[in-house]
Amino acid sequence: MPNQVNEAIESHYARQDVGSLILAALEGAGKDLHRLTLEDLAPMDAFHLRGRAATRELAEIVSLDASRRVLDVGCGIGGTSRYLAREYGCRVTGIDLTEEYCRAAAMLSARVGLEALTEFRQGDAAHLPFEDESFDIVWTEHAAMNIPDKSRLYHEIHRVLRPGGSLAIHDVLAGPTSPVLYPTPWARTSDTSFLIGPGTLRNLLESADFTISVWVDVTEAARSWFAAQLEKIRKNGLPSLGVHVLMGEGFRAMAENQGRNLQEGRIALAQVVARK
Repeated sequence: MPNQVNEAIESHYARQDVGSLILAALEGAGKDLHRLTLEDLAPMDAFHLRGRAATRELAEIVSLDASRRVLDVGCGIGGTSRYLAREYGCRVTGIDLTEEYCRAAAMLSARVGLEALTEFRQGDAAHLPFEDESFDIVWTEHAAMNIPDKSRLYHEIHRVLRPGGSLAIHDVLAGPTSPVLYPTPWARTSDTSFLIGPGTLRNLLESADFTISVWVDVTEAARSWFAAQLEKIRKNGLPSLGVHVLMGEGFRAMAENQGRNLQEGRIALAQVVARK
C-alpha cells in the first residue's frame, strides 16, 4: 500500500520533462536563460503559501548561518534549498519523492550558480537515506500533507538531526471545519492527502522526542495572501510564471478550492520549530 500511495503522489506532481517546461516559461516571460536569478525563479519555485516571505520568516527563527548543514524534506524543484543556500551560505541537501522535480532542481541550481551549495536526491521522507546525526537543521515546507506515516517521518527526522539540532516546519494542517475540498495543489483527491490537526502534530513531535520551542499560527496571513493572489488570477488570468507551470491542467480548480479551504477554515497553517 505505501508504494501505491507514493506512486499516486508522484503522479500528482510529475510532468514529463518539467525542467524544459520551466525554461520555456521563463523564456516566454522575457527572462535571459543564461543570466537567471533566484528572483526570476521565485514565482514557480516558492511552491508554498506566502512564498518567499514565509521562508524568510522561518529561516530567521532558526538562525541559519554558513556553518549549518540543512536537509530540505519535500524540496520540490529546489526553490527553498536555493534560497537558503544563497541567503545564508549553508549547504543544503534536498530530498523529494518526485524524481522529475529533483532533476529540475539540480538543473536550476546550476543555472543560478548554486550547484556547489545544493544537491538533490530522490527518496522517501519516511525512509531517509542518510546517516544518523547528519544535519544541523531539517526543513520541511508544505510536504507532510502527502506523507501518511507521520510518526515514522518525525522519528526519521529526529534520527538524522544532530543533538541540539532543529526541525523547521511550515505546513498545511487540518482546520476546524471539514471536509477539505479537492482538488487542491497537493492532492486531487483525499486518497493522497493526509492532513492532521495542530494538536496531533504537537503530540507526534513530542512522541518523537522533540521539544517545541516556537509555534506560530499563520493561517490568517495565508488566507489574506491567497485571496489577493486569487483575485489577480480572476481579473487578469494566469500570469506567465507561476506554480501552474508545474501543476498543469486543473490548476484553476485547485486554486479556487484552496481559496475556499482557507476562507472556510477547512485548512490551517503553522510555522513550528522543534529541537532535538
